[in-house]
Amino acid sequence: MKPIKFSIPMLLVGLLVAAPALAHSQAHEGHHTQATIKEQKPWGIAGDAGEVGRTIEIRMTDQMRFTPDRLQVRQGETIRFVHHNDGKMLHEFVIGTRQTLDEHAAMMLRFPGMEHDEPYMAHVSPGQVGEMIWTFNRAGEFDFACLIAGHYQAGMVGTIHVLAE
Repeated sequence: MKPIKFSIPMLLVGLLVAAPALAHSQAHEGHHTQATIKEQKPWGIAGDAGEVGRTIEIRMTDQMRFTPDRLQVRQGETIRFVHHNDGKMLHEFVIGTRQTLDEHAAMMLRFPGMEHDEPYMAHVSPGQVGEMIWTFNRAGEFDFACLIAGHYQAGMVGTIHVLAE
């Protein structure tokens, strides 16, 4: 049997193919391994661990509910969300406006395997814990939801009231 010869180009191609798959699988556990891109959204911006003012624990169940499903935070507050998936199926926690969540939920129904990894989303496998850090720098009423096909439609939603400074 001849030994397999590897060339530098072959190794580079292998690394380029494997890296996105690894990043995607880790992202679906609610852990961001790459530097988070801070993009201002109507509901806030990705937060930094050093700025966390408090932690809010969220439980997700196969009864398509979040506990708690109503949150109140102060404008400017940075929150560490810890998501516990108590169910037997994948769940996610996505923050947005009602319009953006409605649009994203419709896309998820059309493309249920759609891959995405944004700092305002946490995907948590059954029995696992996910985490995200978010700064609420805009006052208003925002929503969160599980946008996995059928979950949103079954009522897996909640609200976040951000009190003005």
